[in-house]
Amino acid sequence: MMKWIVFVCLGVGLASALVGGVFQSFSDFVMRGLILAEPAGGIESMQQLNRTVYRSVFLTTFLALVPITLALSVYAGLRLDGAARALIIAGTAVYLITVFGVTVVGNVPMNERLDAMAHTSAEAAAYWITYGEVWTRWNHARTLGSVATAVCFLLAAVYD
Repeated sequence: MMKWIVFVCLGVGLASALVGGVFQSFSDFVMRGLILAEPAGGIESMQQLNRTVYRSVFLTTFLALVPITLALSVYAGLRLDGAARALIIAGTAVYLITVFGVTVVGNVPMNERLDAMAHTSAEAAAYWITYGEVWTRWNHARTLGSVATAVCFLLAAVYD
């Protein structure tokens, strides 16, 4: 009979992969499309995306992974050994630093700054160039971190 930890690791791995998929789509084509639009249109669209994310399944999944991965790391540290333990702890560290941490320190402050500007202002148009480049770079880190987290937890399910 399989242990519950295997199913939880599979769930966390899949949830992290889904989060990474959202980030990847922004890195791959959403931001490019918004940047190619007229600045006022791209800015307004991004402002609306940033406002609607607060009422999304994505945000719930993104935030829920923080306490879930932390709890799994505590459990792994106390009850597991070998590769599964190391992978769970590594996956948690990667998620907390490269996904959650980068979001809090990098992307969210940029979103808040953009949101405070009138989308038709010259100030917003000037910031939009930097925003598109820097925000997307931070987003690449979140994408890779989510994928790495998914790999860690999916492998932990196999090794447990």
